Amino acid sequence: MNMQISKTPIGLDGIPAAETVLSHVDGERGELIIAGERVGDLARKTGFEGVTARLWSGGTGQPIGEAAVRAALGAGRERAFARLPDLLGITRGLSIIDGFRAAIAGLRAEAGLVHEATIVGAFPVIAGALVQRVKGNDPVAPDPTASHAADTLSMMLGRKPDAREAAALDAYFVTVCDHGMNASTFATRVVASTQADLFAAVTAGYCALTGPLHGGAPEPVLEMLDAIGSTERIKPWVDSALARGERLMGFGHRVYRVRDPRADVLKGAIERLAGDGTDLPFAGEVEAYIRSALRIKNPDRPLDTNVEFFTAILLDALKIPRQAFTPIFAVARAAGWTAHAREQQRGGRLIRPSSAYIGPMPG
Repeated sequence: MNMQISKTPIGLDGIPAAETVLSHVDGERGELIIAGERVGDLARKTGFEGVTARLWSGGTGQPIGEAAVRAALGAGRERAFARLPDLLGITRGLSIIDGFRAAIAGLRAEAGLVHEATIVGAFPVIAGALVQRVKGNDPVAPDPTASHAADTLSMMLGRKPDAREAAALDAYFVTVCDHGMNASTFATRVVASTQADLFAAVTAGYCALTGPLHGGAPEPVLEMLDAIGSTERIKPWVDSALARGERLMGFGHRVYRVRDPRADVLKGAIERLAGDGTDLPFAGEVEAYIRSALRIKNPDRPLDTNVEFFTAILLDALKIPRQAFTPIFAVARAAGWTAHAREQQRGGRLIRPSSAYIGPMPG
């Protein structure tokens, strides 16, 4: 039996699969650029509607303004709420994560309307309805005049958020709306490259997001903080975990070789929520000790804080249930997914990589 031994890099690391104007990740420098702006600068100057306008303009090649996006998303949320009985019909007995997947798979094109707005508008309505159902409550109707972040919180919490809460979620949405050719974006672009519609492409993106190696880290961060429990337990708990070879959640990244630039944006958003019962002081102590311990353990390439660490703290401070962390991530990332799908469709190129065969050969 002849076996072919391949030296081909596996996982497509460093291999461009598309050209894009949407976002760029520089792992060596710790830099994320979205639509021509560093993520920290972008979060300071605009909200979700503004960054969505930039992404959709880049993806479609047709300029669209922030006001138009705000109106389209408000109308999209209203349309999704009217369709909730149909969308939620097959989600009975499913978890929030799985129910969200089933419901978004039921979205469809609506004649004469912007499909991007139908998708991005529907996501928080579905997520909010699933959270309210777990609480035993009816869905909360959206407010088309509110910002996307404020309305998302209202539907999630069953009350109007205050300005600081809305601003914190808005900063989160901007920070995670797009991130280069990550796994879910790649899945979205592969499906879009077949000329399948936007709804199929984005559903594929969400399915990829549910995997623990992509979108599942925020909840374990809180579980880690819960397990540590107090300041005096930080050192022994972390040292013991490292001695056992365990992964510390919220640290290290597949691409970034230095600190994830999104971490500081979210840390700043949490600091602006100070006084609202956040766990930032304790979490800051945990972060500081883990970073120092990882530098000692891996001096040549220490793992640093990633976006998931402060994502967990921010979403927990906003009282978003842990089971909804993945859907709320998708609410933000849907802006990037729809833009990437449009950009891929405009290029007209089917994504069809090859594989390195290492099985037996005849004769």
